[in-house]
Amino acid sequence: METGKPLISILMAVYEPRLDWLREQLESLEKQSYPNLRLYVRDDCSMTVHFQEIERLVKECIRSFPCEIRRNEENLGSNGTFERLTREAEGEYFAYCDQDDVWLPEKLEVLQEELEQSGALLVCSDMFIIDAEGRRVADSITKVRRRHRFQSGEGLAENLLISNFVTGCTMLVRSETAKEAVPFCPYMVHDHYLALWCGEHGAIVSMELPLLKYRVHRNNQTSLLAGVTDKASYGTVRIHKMLERLRWLKEHFPCGERLEIALENRLTWAQAREGNWQHQGGKRTVWKYRRYSPVPSLFELFAPEMPEWMFHIFLRMGRKNLV
Repeated sequence: METGKPLISILMAVYEPRLDWLREQLESLEKQSYPNLRLYVRDDCSMTVHFQEIERLVKECIRSFPCEIRRNEENLGSNGTFERLTREAEGEYFAYCDQDDVWLPEKLEVLQEELEQSGALLVCSDMFIIDAEGRRVADSITKVRRRHRFQSGEGLAENLLISNFVTGCTMLVRSETAKEAVPFCPYMVHDHYLALWCGEHGAIVSMELPLLKYRVHRNNQTSLLAGVTDKASYGTVRIHKMLERLRWLKEHFPCGERLEIALENRLTWAQAREGNWQHQGGKRTVWKYRRYSPVPSLFELFAPEMPEWMFHIFLRMGRKNLV
């Protein structure tokens, strides 16, 4: 390994991996052009895929740089596993890695150069979209998530309170910054929380250049409307968890006065959303603050009175990225 370059540590959380997809991911890590890498793998107590199979596959595929493979003592979920990896990993930069994508060979080299030149805390990229069979279906995440808008610069935290434009598998972050962000918010995906932290404490750079193949399949953790099957689950997943997130951030997240005011306003909006969904009032406040998330806010003004069959029509449209 070339020691003149800063160490990039790749942090991979795995759970019940499909071994052929995991092999593709690992082989793409092995082909990275960046010359100073270390891989940390943590299995989150997979139940049907033996740890020995994962360990053997990692050692078979990764030959050019050191790797450490461990198994959690208990199931921590992806956030908890990535938080643990962040705590224990060494190196100057961290690259967060899923178990089912394919990285282009130049991915880490391009991101590291951009991070060095820009002085940002975090840099992320666009990605090609592939299906379960590996066929390309889109040349940008913006083609399958119509409200995804890349942003760059400082002072982006306010925009990141509700929605996220940083996909974890595309980002490279300064390790010191990532460690400062621990513990992660339990009501946000790790990439969203790290983006929020970096947006409040420095700059983020978004490169509208695809640097990996992102696999879209039925079990994606962050797929559109993941976990929503009916009106009751929509209230839990899309409304109550947002309220819990904002409450946690208000109590625990270190921020300046501007973000503190933004948090307070969004918390008022989130409380009104829950009240409205439970037929306890709040429509006026949801309407007042609709700019925070226009489409969901407008939908939720009418959805509590919808019959279940009509709600399912809108649910299908949402999953197809039509609204």
